Amino acid sequence: MRNNLVHLTSLFENATEGIVVTNSLGVIILINPSACQMFGYSPVELEGQKIEVLIPPSARKIHIKHRENFYHNPENRKMGQNRDLLAGRKDGRSFPVEVSLSTYIQNDERYVIAFVIDITRRKEIEKNVIFQKHQLERVTDEMRLLNADLEMKVEQRTTILKEALQKLEESQNELNQALDKERQLNEIKGRFVSMASHEFRTPLSTVLSSASLIDKYTLTDDQDKRARHIEKIKNSVRHLNNLLEDFLSLGKLDEGKIGIHLFEFALDDLIRDTIEEMSPTLKAGQEIMFKNSRHHLITSDKNLIRNILFNLLSNAIKFSDPSGKIHITSSIKKNNTYISIQDEGIGISEEDQGHLFSSFFRGRNVVNIQGTGLGLHIVKRYVDLLGGSISLESKLGEGTNITFSIPAKE
Repeated sequence: MRNNLVHLTSLFENATEGIVVTNSLGVIILINPSACQMFGYSPVELEGQKIEVLIPPSARKIHIKHRENFYHNPENRKMGQNRDLLAGRKDGRSFPVEVSLSTYIQNDERYVIAFVIDITRRKEIEKNVIFQKHQLERVTDEMRLLNADLEMKVEQRTTILKEALQKLEESQNELNQALDKERQLNEIKGRFVSMASHEFRTPLSTVLSSASLIDKYTLTDDQDKRARHIEKIKNSVRHLNNLLEDFLSLGKLDEGKIGIHLFEFALDDLIRDTIEEMSPTLKAGQEIMFKNSRHHLITSDKNLIRNILFNLLSNAIKFSDPSGKIHITSSIKKNNTYISIQDEGIGISEEDQGHLFSSFFRGRNVVNIQGTGLGLHIVKRYVDLLGGSISLESKLGEGTNITFSIPAKE
């Protein structure tokens, strides 16, 4: 659990967005380094202060009313749903921000988490687009005047102005593309904020409630009750650890910090070791069945293959009913290693299959099952790193078969 707390602390402290936590009185109780840097304060200066210290003086009174109304009728607000707001730095300067809000209750008190993004750059781009538009209009007007006043040079002037117009249009298209990319990034961040808020809140609430109840069972006869709550805490911690592992793996992939380390190992031994490691997570009656043509020694990255197997087996277990069979097969053909994992689970619709390897995407028939929507995206990235390919076959209600191949000489 200490390791998980370290991960949670690292996630909070290293988030690129500003994160501010306030209590029901609007008092700041936690603020991460990104928010401190954004507003120009140190954590000591802000903790214990009202949230209005981060609002420009001219808007503080009205913000108090908005805050009180929000606490009377709290609801989660995603990034981009609210109008743009102005925040105030310590040096008195104001800057535009976009804010999303999430609430939770702990020990009968309501807390609010604010995720803050500085959108100064976006506003500058929007102003630049408007400026370019005015430039375009001005050049167009000039073209009309020149056509009226200089009939003898119409062709020459028109050619020059068309070239200028083309450059301005290209510039405007580039700016529009930059805005589209930023909007897409904000949509991904919004999905991440919404998903993280939901996925972290449930196991944390379970840990808190179970830990509180354990204190009440002090008699020897209460051991069964204590054991049940301890198991709930363990399951919640495992879930949190899996979430953090997904986030950390994605971060390392995006930063290019995962390299390839080739050495020789026995493929069938690796698969059997992974199956044994996954056995405690099997549902009652589930069974993993492994079939390989023969003992293979291959040269590849053992850790990456193990991570791929771990993710795919986790999905097969999670989305299969108790007593379901999970089949693994491996073979080597023409210097390529092929590994297939087939389950008898709930399956995936044809409409969803085309999006499964995207980040934060989850099928419509698994919304009530815990997960980040990152597992298959990370698997695809690992397979790409190894220079391989991955394919998927699935039918709703019948199960899913995922096969990946990687270059690995025997």
